[in-house]
Amino acid sequence: MAIPERIGKYEIRKKLGEGATSIVYLGYDPFAEREVAVKAIFPEVLRDKERGRLYRHLLMTEASLAGKLMHPHIVQIFDAVLDEEQSYIVMEYVSGGTLEPFCSPSTLLPVDRLVEIIFKCTRALDYAFRAGITHRDIKPANILLVSSGDSAERSSGDIKISDFGAAMMTSGEQTRTQVSGVGSPAYMSPQQVRDMTLNHQTDIYSLGVVMYQLLTGRLPFQSTSNYGMIYQICNTDPPPPSTFRSDMPTSLDAVVARAMQKEIEARYQSWEEFSHDLAQSFRNKQLSAQRQAFPDSEKFEALRALRFFNEFSDVDLWEVVRFSRWDEVAAGTVIMRDGERGDFFAFLLDGELMVSKSGHSLGTLAAGECFGEMAIIRRGQHTRGADVVAQTGTRVVTISAQALQHASDVCRMHFYQGFLDVIAGRLADANARLASL
Repeated sequence: MAIPERIGKYEIRKKLGEGATSIVYLGYDPFAEREVAVKAIFPEVLRDKERGRLYRHLLMTEASLAGKLMHPHIVQIFDAVLDEEQSYIVMEYVSGGTLEPFCSPSTLLPVDRLVEIIFKCTRALDYAFRAGITHRDIKPANILLVSSGDSAERSSGDIKISDFGAAMMTSGEQTRTQVSGVGSPAYMSPQQVRDMTLNHQTDIYSLGVVMYQLLTGRLPFQSTSNYGMIYQICNTDPPPPSTFRSDMPTSLDAVVARAMQKEIEARYQSWEEFSHDLAQSFRNKQLSAQRQAFPDSEKFEALRALRFFNEFSDVDLWEVVRFSRWDEVAAGTVIMRDGERGDFFAFLLDGELMVSKSGHSLGTLAAGECFGEMAIIRRGQHTRGADVVAQTGTRVVTISAQALQHASDVCRMHFYQGFLDVIAGRLADANARLASL
């Protein structure tokens, strides 16, 4: 499709993006002398027999907000034209893109920056709520970064919430019938997927899902079908975000959990409550207290150097970086004790560990070796079979059984393949020793 020179009074400079129902251009308003984003609706969409009425309703909802939501963290709508030949909405141009690029394990934002973003979202959505507006489609794609440039610059910029087309308005004469079938299933509250009457707490839930995803690089619920997703949203609880990210204070687990409570009585009752708990995480300085001893780049390179991780892709390895724990261990420290419950396995990065049972040495572990995995993979047997003690100062990477259980399918498969290689190597060594007797 050729790019038009003008849409209405707006000069069109380039295409910014395209979706199923519209195309967005970078435009210029010669009267206000500013760049704008022009969302042009495909005419055939509004003429669609099955969904045309819904799309027209969404378009009218967004157009009705022109000049009404004046908040530093909400995208302004400047103008709207709705007619049979050409329908479009003119909005504030925000150059930094969306939060979607920061939703993978390899590109997660620093925790303090992430909390700041969610805090600003709570204040913007509280402003909208007080104006009688519930967004109903909160997701990373609808949270824009003000700054452009490289990822570091963008992640340090400000944010604006966009796309109020699915909004439910209940203020004064603007009250409108709630429309079903809008929103993104992965971010919907249990009330929204059940098509129940909604209020601002559905946005609180959705923002909790966004926070979970930005913390962990994964959605709290994952399924190959919408039906499976809906079942999980209504009936299961996701693992805490700290399961997948060791550099975050566990106090944030409680914030996410409360925002994502299935019953509205247990969820945050107001945006002020949500905002308060986020602000408290700054005041008590827990975030700064969780300063990493090992930079993520160093962790990545250290894992990449281990033979165990040869078959892991970079994406898989970044996932491991996020959910593993890294410790410096002093000589003489007991890392695993015979008979104890085994709920983690580990890798030795450097130094030497002694393995013994009932006071008898079974051998030593050198840098790069995996240990403790048998308690994880044996059915019904979750206890340690030996003591593991640091002989020298060492660095140890530990991974919890829960983190492994909830890792992505591909990542988990690579771990189990690695365990098989470790066991095969140990059997080969044992056979060699027996043959030499």
